[in-house]
Amino acid sequence: MRLLFLGDVVGRSGRHAVIEHLPDLIRTFDVGFTVVNGENAAAGFGITEKIAGELFDAGADVITTGNHVWDQKEALVFIERQPQVLRPINFPAGTPGKGVGLFEARNGARVLVMNAMGRVFMQPLEDPFAAVDKELDACPLGDVADAVIVDFHGEATSEKMAMGHFCDGRASLVVGTHSHVPTGDAHVLGGGTAYQTDAGMCGDYDSVIGMEKDEPLHRFVRGYSQGRFMPALGEATLCGVLVEVGGDGLAQRVAPIRMGGKLAETLPDWD
Repeated sequence: MRLLFLGDVVGRSGRHAVIEHLPDLIRTFDVGFTVVNGENAAAGFGITEKIAGELFDAGADVITTGNHVWDQKEALVFIERQPQVLRPINFPAGTPGKGVGLFEARNGARVLVMNAMGRVFMQPLEDPFAAVDKELDACPLGDVADAVIVDFHGEATSEKMAMGHFCDGRASLVVGTHSHVPTGDAHVLGGGTAYQTDAGMCGDYDSVIGMEKDEPLHRFVRGYSQGRFMPALGEATLCGVLVEVGGDGLAQRVAPIRMGGKLAETLPDWD
């Protein structure tokens, strides 16, 4: 079975890239299950129910999020009736929504998807390692789950790499999100877990992490804001990672995906 993960969708250009390319990616690579991080999909900040519906219609099976999950306040309500939209699992008890779910792939396989958020240079949530460990024990790969995907939304590359090794042999894929820059380290760890430190964003790379350049540059150079961050609206690069798992749910191979926009295109050369 093949699993596809797409990084943070930023604004209108990122949404359009996903809507345009995702159906073809699913057909071309015979993808059985797709996860999309949608936390920046609504003008760069959060996600609305309408946008979530558009991403589902394009082929996403699950939408993960991160630190911007509540920027659109309607998410506090609709996330309760949309179990396919996850928020970080290590929010305190009583937070709306869920951070984990067991879903059905196109071939009937059971896919556990988890969304956790790091704590280094991030909001001080509960321990993500303990939260992930608990769910991996409750729904073990190869027993209850046929595949396991962990979206670890974090700032520090060290914390993301630590999570990859922490889950090695117990997850099919651990992939980082949040930094909006695709890393070049997609590989299969020693225990059989596919890993990439950051999937990158689905957004316009003629920008500062997806935002029009003027305001971020002004803040860096002058030290104060003169307006709001606005998503860049040029052609987006769609960034993600494709994983092929065996009957035991462990990764057999992994490859990055980049399509369109400013970055050099790369697609898996798989049969």
